[in-house]
Amino acid sequence: MIRRVRIWLAGLTFRTGVIVACVCVVCYAMSFLQMLLPLSVTAKGVLWTIFFGLAKTAQYTALAILGTSGYQRLKRIFVRR
Repeated sequence: MIRRVRIWLAGLTFRTGVIVACVCVVCYAMSFLQMLLPLSVTAKGVLWTIFFGLAKTAQYTALAILGTSGYQRLKRIFVRR
């Protein structure tokens, strides 16, 4: 089943991979920015765990979608600027 999911993810477009990578960045930011909210330590820990887990999931999903060629394409885009 994992193999089928990886094949399906690899078949998605480059644009989808970039969108998932952006979601990853937002989740990473939220995992740390929520520390500024006036919440209990327990709530902050739970929120950090949720957002950090979502960020890691989005990160690995983006890598599976983009693959090596997509990663190289993104790298060329950002190195030019």
